[in-house]
Amino acid sequence: MGSMERTVVRCAEGHVFSTASFPLQQLGAGRIGPGRLIRCPRCARLRHAVPVEVGRR
Repeated sequence: MGSMERTVVRCAEGHVFSTASFPLQQLGAGRIGPGRLIRCPRCARLRHAVPVEVGRR
């Protein structure tokens, strides 16, 4: 397994998947919240995604 940490996320359509990149950065002066736009591998579209707590489905 690689040294890159993976994050389990859920997209706005409800698809759960893991990703190697889930940037937690600020854009400008205001924070955009815990969600990010990321390409969902299930629906192949840019979707708003949030981290999933381990042990929750």
